[in-house]
This record gives sequence, structure tokens and C-alpha cells, in this order.
Amino acid sequence: MVRPIQFDRDQVLDRAMDAFWDQGYCATSMSSLVKRTKLNPGSIYAAFQSKEGLFLASLNHYGAKSLAQISSAIAAAETPLEGIRKYLHQLAARSSDPESRRGCFLVNTVLELAHRDEKVRASVNRHFDAIEQCFREALQRAQQAGELRGDRDPEAMAGCLMATIWGLRVMSGTGSDADRTQAVVSQLLRILD
Repeated sequence: MVRPIQFDRDQVLDRAMDAFWDQGYCATSMSSLVKRTKLNPGSIYAAFQSKEGLFLASLNHYGAKSLAQISSAIAAAETPLEGIRKYLHQLAARSSDPESRRGCFLVNTVLELAHRDEKVRASVNRHFDAIEQCFREALQRAQQAGELRGDRDPEAMAGCLMATIWGLRVMSGTGSDADRTQAVVSQLLRILD
């Protein structure tokens, strides 16, 4: 009789995500995943089928957490535009944090794998689309409330936010200082006025 898998899935995904995030997919070995997740190889294969399966599950875990963070920042603000502004200022403030040097796991994955792996590209695009939709809906709510001018295109603005956020995450990975990142955010916020 097969024993049921017994581990905290979120905890395992956090640990695997950190391993992949630190080293990239290609440089992360199964032995390092065993060490980081504290699971034996059989448990990893039983739960995730393969290294790629664990990677995709980790990527989905990260994407869901990112979307939840952005959504809650927007929802916690008094207005949708204020929520977007606060999120962008938080992003800029975190850019000098040593943890930010890791960049964004989704963006790092695009740079490493998306050009050659359809499953990875589809997963990343699904998360980017969900995040962009979150921004687009916030901008539409702002427009309906009169907070955003009626001649603004929420869809194009959401795309601009996404492109700039990706760039900021790459800049963070290069060790860009907080003042430089804040200057970029200040320019970006002008499109919201």
C-alpha cells in the first residue's frame, strides 16, 4: 500500500523556489533540491513527477504570491490609483534591499528559459497576464470613479506599468540604488496623473 505524501506543500515550494531563484533552473541539481526541500528524491518525484514539475509548481507558487501582494496593496489603499502608487513606491524602496538583488523569479525565468521552453513561457505569461489584469482593473475602477482621466487607456497604461516593473526588477538584480529606482518610479507615476 502506498503511503500518502506527508509534507507542507507551501513550505516545500518556498524552499524549492529559493533554490531555483538562487541558482537558476539549469544550475539547480536534484541533490540540491533534496537538501533544500528536506524531501527524499522519491517524495519529490511522487509529488511533482520531475525537476521540471517541481520548478513549474514553484513558479506558480511565486506567481500566486506576487499577484496576492499586488492585489492586497491596491485593495488596502483608499483609492485604486493610490494603491498602485504605494505598490510602486514599495518596489522602489525595496530595490536597495540585498534580497532584491535576486531580481524577480518570474523575470529571471524569462531571461533563462522562456525563449526555449514552451511550458515555462506559458506559465510565466499566465502570471504576467494576471498581474497586468489586476492593474488594468484597478485603472478601470479609478477611471469610473473619476480618479483617472477619461481619455486614458487603462489597457495601455497597465502594459506600460508591467514593462516598467519588469525593468525595475532587472535593475534591482544589477544592484541599482534606491534613488535611481525611485527616479524611474517618479517618471512612471506621471502617467497616472
